[in-house]
Amino acid sequence: MLTFVARRLVATLLVLLVASFIVYVLTANSGDPLRDLRGSRDPSAQDQIAYLSGLLNLDQPPVLRYFSWLGGVGACFIGQCDLGISVARGQQPVIEAIGGALGSTLQLVLAATILAIVIGVAIGMTTALRQYSGYDYVVTFLTFVFYSLPIFWVAVLLKEFGAIQFNSFLGDPVISWWSILIIGLVMGFIASSVVGGELRTRVISFVSVGGGIAALLILLDVTRWFESPSIGFVGIALMSVATGAVVLFASTGFHNRRALLAVGIIVVLTVILSWPFQFLFYYVNSPWTVLLVLAIMVGLGLLVGFFVGGDGKAVVARTTAIVGGLGIIPLVLDQMFIRWDEYVARIPLSNGVIATIGASTPAIRRVDDTWLNMLDSLTHMLLPTIALMIISLAAYTRYARASLLDVMNQDYVRTARAKGLGERTVVMRHAFRNAMIPIATIIALDFGAVIGGAVITERVFAWQAMGSLFSEGLNRIDVNLVMGFFLVTGILAVIFNVIADLLYSALDPRIRVS
Repeated sequence: MLTFVARRLVATLLVLLVASFIVYVLTANSGDPLRDLRGSRDPSAQDQIAYLSGLLNLDQPPVLRYFSWLGGVGACFIGQCDLGISVARGQQPVIEAIGGALGSTLQLVLAATILAIVIGVAIGMTTALRQYSGYDYVVTFLTFVFYSLPIFWVAVLLKEFGAIQFNSFLGDPVISWWSILIIGLVMGFIASSVVGGELRTRVISFVSVGGGIAALLILLDVTRWFESPSIGFVGIALMSVATGAVVLFASTGFHNRRALLAVGIIVVLTVILSWPFQFLFYYVNSPWTVLLVLAIMVGLGLLVGFFVGGDGKAVVARTTAIVGGLGIIPLVLDQMFIRWDEYVARIPLSNGVIATIGASTPAIRRVDDTWLNMLDSLTHMLLPTIALMIISLAAYTRYARASLLDVMNQDYVRTARAKGLGERTVVMRHAFRNAMIPIATIIALDFGAVIGGAVITERVFAWQAMGSLFSEGLNRIDVNLVMGFFLVTGILAVIFNVIADLLYSALDPRIRVS
């Protein structure tokens, strides 16, 4: 594997060198980075021009300047990285500009991409298993609609209805009866369509899910939950049970008694440990605490699955580890909502709870409270994440559906059914793994691409991230800034391409990295 990775890195390094040379020369020849200064009437303008010309080596041809820039990049290998300065950002070192923008980009697009992949693949699989059903037709129609929507239009609509109107609702949070009815019917229809089966099974799914959602909304409305939202022990228990049920349904099914017992144990442990974890989160107020608790929950899941799993301990341990890892979500949400009243008191009244611009609230960013800052980041990330996720989710849904349908018609799937294996085992263990091979390519490339930023989304929601940095560099003909962007995105594209090749060998035993 090391030989394969080294060989691929050497080959792609040559590609990066040629591509970076072309980009550098084209950008350098596209205009004058000191154009604004040359037209200035400031008496010190000429001194600034002479200083920046020497600093940027503008007296040299672009080809020679490229090799000077390449020498600065090579110095990164000895810990003295020098990507030059950015004229567009007031002579700020490019390495600092890229570092700040990359963090904002990861915060903005990484969550959207992961959610789009998980939800899109899940929906695509269910539509493939319910091919030509009403559910399949509805999802197909909606995916084509979402895929064709312009991102700026989606973003503007979300700002209007997801922020402005919702913030108005939070001023007097009363849920109308017809809203509860419509939401309950829609969720019941989705559940019955996904579960499928006979009419009796569909009716039970429709009534249980639709009625449960409607009852939950009525409870939230009666208790005025939206005025001061909280999770608490009840919320942690409900979310843990729901997570365990979903993972168990997708993994082994409810008929596996050992898996059912193991998942039940880890759910109970999550609820019990939420009390001591509250003290840990309070006294160790750091993001590293989340990773520590995550490791503890995954470890507990593995131990419970190993001791309870019996002959199928590997499958059960994997299931309980996933349930334990996902158990961190309600625990973190509980900590954030504990700070809700403080958050509302600190934000400006004109901003509203759901933010429409920027990545954070300055007044909260100065507070040394991890959970309060996480809540602030969540309210700022919500709308741009949904906007990016909607467009990407449509594509992943179609890819997953087409790939799984192709695999389900293969001979080895029919053979697995002929051996008497259950449908869940056939789909999850045989078909799904092979269906993910073509999707792995798309996922790897998308991860590399999203680091480049979402220029339009960043502009609508006023995020200063990689996309905005690249746009600013092009507009101001800031060669160093453009090349810093190219360097980061190019390296990440190479890395994720190598990861895609390694995923092939993990998903398909016939493929070897050699």
